[in-house]
Amino acid sequence: MSSEYRVTIVGAGRLGTALARSLRAAGVDVTGPLGRRDVDALRGAEVVLLCVPDAEIANAAHVAAGLAPPDALLGHCSGATTLEPLAPRERFSLHPLLAVTESTDGFRGASGAVAGSTPRALGVATWIAGRLGMHTFAVADADRPLYHAAASVASNYLVTLTWVAERLAAIGGVPRGPLLAMAARAVDQAAALGPRAALTGPIVRGDEATVARQRAAIADRAAELLPLWDALADATRALARQEPKHDLETLSR
Repeated sequence: MSSEYRVTIVGAGRLGTALARSLRAAGVDVTGPLGRRDVDALRGAEVVLLCVPDAEIANAAHVAAGLAPPDALLGHCSGATTLEPLAPRERFSLHPLLAVTESTDGFRGASGAVAGSTPRALGVATWIAGRLGMHTFAVADADRPLYHAAASVASNYLVTLTWVAERLAAIGGVPRGPLLAMAARAVDQAAALGPRAALTGPIVRGDEATVARQRAAIADRAAELLPLWDALADATRALARQEPKHDLETLSR
């Protein structure tokens, strides 16, 4: 197998479609994204990349292994799944650390977790990431669920929190734009300074009277959000008790 590969993508969802489009734009020979009725295209495949839901990886791998040549490499794009469902094939994984939507127009500058059962397989994962303009890092199999949980917090849960902020603002007649701008600035500051040093607001100042008034307002006008508010307030108190130097130690690693 040469340093350039033919990549067959299985799964015509958002990720499979975006990867196929971006790899093709980078000059890679791409087949797909394939749907359920296109599996015959796997015959003669060189590198098969499964972009399917986690629960379907094992079945898709079984189908691909039965059609692709014996020396074809098999990969998946799951963040939480190890390489085990692809066994006994020579196998790899590439998980783009990027929230892929229908409007995603590329992966350049994003990071991704890679793994491989052999040096050649890891090389294929790294090569695909390189053609996409991505940076890569390794995650141990035992740590993959925790890594994926961190990714969910950084992306999915952060989006949910903006939704909660918008709901509270809408009840109070406040526009969403300024809140979103504030959220973006807070993320930038946390990245630059570390979470504890970037923390502001009544909890870090020890102003529990203001926090109590906020809580009372939520209990009165958006009571369904109160458990989440309490959990976030408790987590923020724990962060506020940390010394800022811990952030600098983390950033220097």
